[in-house]
Amino acid sequence: MSNTEGEFGLLDPEGAEGVGDEWEEIDVSDTEADRVARKRDREFDQFRKRIKDADQFKVEASVFDDATLGALYQLVQHGHIRAFGGPISTGKEANVYEALGEDEQVAVKVYRINASDFRDMREYLIGDPRFEELGGDKKRVVLAWTRKEYANLERARKAGVRVPTPIAVERNVLVMEYIATDGERAKRLNEVRIENPETAYNVVREYMHRLNEAGLIHGDLSEYNIVFHDGQLVFLDMGQAVTVHHPNSEAFLRRDCENVANFFARQGLETDADDLYAFVTGEP
Repeated sequence: MSNTEGEFGLLDPEGAEGVGDEWEEIDVSDTEADRVARKRDREFDQFRKRIKDADQFKVEASVFDDATLGALYQLVQHGHIRAFGGPISTGKEANVYEALGEDEQVAVKVYRINASDFRDMREYLIGDPRFEELGGDKKRVVLAWTRKEYANLERARKAGVRVPTPIAVERNVLVMEYIATDGERAKRLNEVRIENPETAYNVVREYMHRLNEAGLIHGDLSEYNIVFHDGQLVFLDMGQAVTVHHPNSEAFLRRDCENVANFFARQGLETDADDLYAFVTGEP
């Protein structure tokens, strides 16, 4: 990449579990955040007013409903969030905000419950046994999706894939490492000039292989959610990742391979999506 030195460092795996079975059931029952929001004690009401009045949080109520504020309140009480900053990104399903954690900047991802229509989530939910019993209950699906992202990040990290370190999850709010350089979000691969595309490609395909070995398929991998940070490549947006048991896992992996191979082909490498698929899956 421009203005960088050295190679892209690979992480060492920490002994991730094998492919195994699907994840354990995801608990979407009421949490302390829900109870706090219902109780509306004086301290919570003061917190609620302070957040809703802050300039950086003046957004529609569908993002910061009372239960979401209750989740933020609990994360503050537990020391995971000390102060809030402005938005890093906004989307149809979630907004991401900068915040100060216990001793460093963190990213706070808030999934929308009332506004989300699940059109972009649906293909990843259908066929996943963890979501079958949730039906069309929007709240329960979003809560499960948030916990799923936390679990996916943790599993990827243990497999030696560089992803944002998950810190805490409460209801529809996920706190994780903020991938930033000098206070600004890390640049995506499509935003920088890659000085050593062959090395970068080898790291990306190795991480894809490690994910597959750990039983995960990213499902939406491209140059738009791989960033460069402190000499490393980092995979973002693990919320939609599925296990290899998902009925569409092969199609998702082949799409990931097409995206990655096509991007690096534009960087001047001779790449082939089928060869990449064979490397990732370990097929001869």
